[in-house]
Amino acid sequence: MIVSKKIHGMGRRGMVAKAKAAKKAAKAPAKKKAPAKIKKGDAYECSVCGYRIVVDEACGCAEEHVFVCCGQSMTKKAAV
Repeated sequence: MIVSKKIHGMGRRGMVAKAKAAKKAAKAPAKKKAPAKIKKGDAYECSVCGYRIVVDEACGCAEEHVFVCCGQSMTKKAAV
């Protein structure tokens, strides 16, 4: 006769299900965040000098573009 023990109120089936769920969570790959697309009308501003640019034509490139002014990347602001 085989007797299964309950550990902390969890039977054998509960332990197996918990182990499978933990293994499944460990295998899930991290999703990569897609770079922000630059669209027509987007505005960027330099936090040092206040210089501001507004995009008038989107290029459609797959890579992310970084606008640099005063040695720092410009931050995206609400378009005027």
